[in-house]
Amino acid sequence: MCVPSFGSPVHSRNGTLRRAARQRLPVQTLCFGQENGLDFQRLLDASVYKETYRRDMIRWGEEKRQADPGCFCRKVVEGVSQPVWLVSDTRRASDIQWFREAYGAVTQTVRVVALEQSRQQRGWVFTAGVDDAESECGLDNFGAFDWVIENHGDEQHLEEQLEDLVAFVHSRL
Repeated sequence: MCVPSFGSPVHSRNGTLRRAARQRLPVQTLCFGQENGLDFQRLLDASVYKETYRRDMIRWGEEKRQADPGCFCRKVVEGVSQPVWLVSDTRRASDIQWFREAYGAVTQTVRVVALEQSRQQRGWVFTAGVDDAESECGLDNFGAFDWVIENHGDEQHLEEQLEDLVAFVHSRL
C-alpha cells in the first residue's frame, strides 16, 4: 500500500507561519518505489539510478492513470483536511481537472517555467522518450494558469514572485 507523507506548514521567507499543507513526497515516485522495492530517495535525485528506472516509472504511472485518472490525486488528500493544499509537481490536465472537480473555484494552478538554457546550467540534459513524454510536457498546451512563476536564474525576481504567491495563499486562510 502506498502511503504519502505530509510535511510542514508553509513558511514565507520572513518567517511567517501559516496553517497549510503541502505534498511532501512525489506520490507516483513513492508508490512506484514501494511496489518495486526501490530506493525512494535515489529515485528523487538526478542520478543514473533514477534514470535507470525513469521510463518504467513513467509507463507504470500511465497505466495506473488509464485505469483510474484520479488515483494519485486521491492519495494526496486522503484522510487529511487542510484550508489550503499546495500540491507540487502536477503534470497532467487530468490531475488539474480532478482537483477542480473536487475543490471547485478555490483551486489555483501554478506553472513554473525555466528557459532551456537555465535548466541546462542546473545540469538538465534532454532525454528523448522521457523529456518529451506526457509526464514532462503534458501541461505545455494546457492554457491559462492562475500563476506563472519564472525560474530563469534571477533569484530576486523568483523571490518576488514567490512572495506574491505566499501572500495570496495567506489571504485565503
